[in-house]
Amino acid sequence: MIKNLAGKTIFITGASRGIGKAIALRCARDGANVIIAAKTAEPHPKLPGTIYTAAKEIEEVGGQALPCIVDVRFEDQVAKALEDGAKKFGGIDILVNNASAISLTGTLDTTMKKYDLMNQVNARGTFLCSKMAIPYLRKSSNPHILNLSPPLNLNPKWFKNNLAYTMAKYGMSFCVLGMSEELKEDGIAVNALWPRTAIATDAIDLIGSVEMRKQSRTTDIMADAAYQILIKESKTFSGKFLIDEDVLKNDLGMTNFDNYAVEPGSSLLMDFFLDEVEGQETLALGTNEASSDTDVSASMNALRRLLSPELVQKINGVYAFKITDAKTADWYLDLKNGSGKIDSGVYNGQVNCTMTMSSDIFNKMTSGALKPTMAFMSGKLKIKGEMGLAMKLEKLMSSLKSKL
Repeated sequence: MIKNLAGKTIFITGASRGIGKAIALRCARDGANVIIAAKTAEPHPKLPGTIYTAAKEIEEVGGQALPCIVDVRFEDQVAKALEDGAKKFGGIDILVNNASAISLTGTLDTTMKKYDLMNQVNARGTFLCSKMAIPYLRKSSNPHILNLSPPLNLNPKWFKNNLAYTMAKYGMSFCVLGMSEELKEDGIAVNALWPRTAIATDAIDLIGSVEMRKQSRTTDIMADAAYQILIKESKTFSGKFLIDEDVLKNDLGMTNFDNYAVEPGSSLLMDFFLDEVEGQETLALGTNEASSDTDVSASMNALRRLLSPELVQKINGVYAFKITDAKTADWYLDLKNGSGKIDSGVYNGQVNCTMTMSSDIFNKMTSGALKPTMAFMSGKLKIKGEMGLAMKLEKLMSSLKSKL
């Protein structure tokens, strides 16, 4: 293990915000050089941060920075950034493949444009950056490649609701599996890091809600775990699929992670691709007992008692519920018109959000035993349409317990 990353040069894709920037800042505190390889040169209308604002932050904490406009889909841009970084800092020691694209959609709802984007950024981008960084890494005394990708879990539940995304992320993980063996003689470590829980990035805000962010940890936990990996001896630590929490437990003896919580005390959402989860919500999901009652009418009646013009104004959307095992499978909740309405059948108009689940999951959601975000993250709930609108339903359902 090396003492720190002072003087080391780290090439990080997607480092203008989120986990990538957090890793950059953690390395920079040692006095590391960071090549920020990201697309955002001009402010994004919805997402904060550019390569230049990230560079300023890196320099403010003691590092040196080189902001590079890079779309990892294009070989010439990757090559130029690597070359420029090596010239400025005298070489490259570490590659962090963080850039990623996401679309949590099923097969029929995934456009080929989205499919291509995810595979070009996630799998191909990781392969390309790694391939082009290898000649530089071979000259380093302690070279690392770190991919932010999950362990290879073949449980079908991680494929059925968002197959294209899973394929693209697993492509990054396959790079770890293959390159760690291929580059062993070069002494280049190739590892993967993945969070135990949801992480409060801007992506969470785009696909989720404020409530989902509150049930997440900050990017600091991933940055601290990545740092521990990157200071290890590259020749003896490679081919690992690591979880942030486990790294900090094993390396630092850490057992309490409350300081990483966005809102200490809140239940945490587990991330994708991990079967072993913990806490009360896990118990609700972990049961294999089928519900003896496939009737959802009591839950629907409880929802009906919440209807009001104020709620309609607040939500402004129409939900369709497809209950897969109920005698009455189709229901709708109109929170866009009048005082609101809930009824069985197919809605005669535009539906903004369709939610498909079993009666057991629906009843658990309305009773407060299971949060919609957790049901979705674990593959128990399928959502089509406006994700943000789906997450608005969580607060509504949390108020139902007293009415059942």
